[in-house]
Amino acid sequence: MEWLTQKVPGFAALPAQDREAIIAFSFLWSLFEAQLMGNSANAVKIADAVDQWDAAAMLGAEHYDEDLAYFRNRYFQNGKFTPHFDHLNLRKADMPDLVVDVISGSNDGARDRVLAVLLVVWRFRNNLFHGEKWAYWLGGQFDNFNHANAVLMRVLGRHAGLH
Repeated sequence: MEWLTQKVPGFAALPAQDREAIIAFSFLWSLFEAQLMGNSANAVKIADAVDQWDAAAMLGAEHYDEDLAYFRNRYFQNGKFTPHFDHLNLRKADMPDLVVDVISGSNDGARDRVLAVLLVVWRFRNNLFHGEKWAYWLGGQFDNFNHANAVLMRVLGRHAGLH
């Protein structure tokens, strides 16, 4: 932490809670990937897992409603997508049409809501680990990572037996 604080531009200016949320996200994502994604996550594997949970009547979409509401408010306001939405950097393989439909509220299916939430978290992972978040010096990301962490802990608790 000392090295990061001294050497990385903007890191020292991050509030401690932001740093803690980002660090927790890194560990939670790693655990999610190890426990539920066979050590190698991608959008298709995430969708497959959600489909399995749905088929087993273990989806629990209502458990993610608060986080979905946060993402909807962040990415879709007054009938249009916010500039934040473009910064998710959704790729073709990330099922952007599904994410658009769920975030805009035109698709409210339980399976698709859970999948869209996890795909947003997936994009946070990619943007953090592949450097996109550094374009903002990680500032203003506390709520994003706080919700992402809550989603990952809930998923791990429900589907990996980590209560």
